[in-house]
Amino acid sequence: MNIEKSKKLQKKASRLMPGGVNSPVRAFKAVGGDPLYMKKGEGAHMVDEDGNVFIDYCMSWGPLILGHADRSVIQAIRKTAKNGTSFGTSNKHEVQLAQLIVRRFKSIEMVRFVNSGTEAVMSAIRLARGYTGKEKIVKFDGCYHGHADQMLVAAGSGLATFGTPDSDGVTTGAARDTIVVPFNDLDAVGKVFEQEHGSIAALILEPVPCNYGLILPAVNFLPQIRALCDRYGILLIFDEVITGFRIAPGGAQEYYGVKADITTLGKIIGGGLPVGAYGASRKIMRHISPLGPVYQAGTLSGNPLAMTAGIQTLKKLEKINAHDELKRKGEKLDQLLKPALSRHAGKVLFTRIESIFAFNFTSAKSIDTLAGVKACDMGAFAKFHGEMLRRGVYLAPSGYEVGFLSTAHTDADIEQTADAVSESLNAIL
Repeated sequence: MNIEKSKKLQKKASRLMPGGVNSPVRAFKAVGGDPLYMKKGEGAHMVDEDGNVFIDYCMSWGPLILGHADRSVIQAIRKTAKNGTSFGTSNKHEVQLAQLIVRRFKSIEMVRFVNSGTEAVMSAIRLARGYTGKEKIVKFDGCYHGHADQMLVAAGSGLATFGTPDSDGVTTGAARDTIVVPFNDLDAVGKVFEQEHGSIAALILEPVPCNYGLILPAVNFLPQIRALCDRYGILLIFDEVITGFRIAPGGAQEYYGVKADITTLGKIIGGGLPVGAYGASRKIMRHISPLGPVYQAGTLSGNPLAMTAGIQTLKKLEKINAHDELKRKGEKLDQLLKPALSRHAGKVLFTRIESIFAFNFTSAKSIDTLAGVKACDMGAFAKFHGEMLRRGVYLAPSGYEVGFLSTAHTDADIEQTADAVSESLNAIL
């Protein structure tokens, strides 16, 4: 595989940007080799600067549920852009997208648009603190909520502890009010709530953790978390930046039948453009400025291009019954992978929930904790990633990240992918 143009670009980029990238995982350090520079995406495929073509399962880390450069989305963006890219004022597209979100998420009566998932989480936490008058936040290990200081927190010693900074530059003060507990451990949550409920504003979680491997919630875990929050008067925040509109039209809340108090969204609601949002009941959202005392603002929030891309994406998902089609594609992938996975049983685990999946090199039959992810052989994944690239399949360049199906993936794409998986596993195991 010729990647000379990518290598030259990376050499230049390394002199201009830290690591030559604008987001760390793009540097390919977790899988070795050189970062690839993409110049075009169409449907389920990407083409790099050297002309190599890949079936893409990164899908811009999730938002491209309709695939790259969906015609209806691109046409809508072009039409809107002709009238201006940003006004710094209100526009009709904000209203239309808000209506689509409120219609799908029963827990959301009002929504505020921002520009990223990180910003949505940061604002949701501020809202929870302002609404409750309490300062502490509980989060789970293995759940990623963006790079705001208060969320870049690792668990300390013990079962459930106050957090410690997980990045240089994060102060102990920023981490002090964040409590970290193990995911899928209801007892740990109960103990923390019992001891600290008087000072806890909210518990935040990814209902399906997708940023530290793919960890599925235990049976009834989410309903039981909802019940605990109700018992102790603590707000429940669902970070559905990834799961929102992906595992079901109404996200994980529809899929699992659990309503959050505050919801954060992103990825898909921007149709491939930068966007984030947070929403809740009218009672809670009335605390946001200009109605209430919790301040949050953004010059490009609700910009017409991102709103238009989101509107077209959500409308098309409904029009084409996308989630039924994604379910069928996921089941087809399952069936085609079975022979290869059976041959290497006890060495590799494939996990999938609807259109999200992960490959883990482990002897475990399932992964339901952060410890289970950490025990996986990331060296084997790095080799697997390289073999898949050579066979024209692009996976996220980290064993801690997940893959995404889109409506643009064809049966032929899935069949080619299954063949690539079989050959790649044979090559490394």
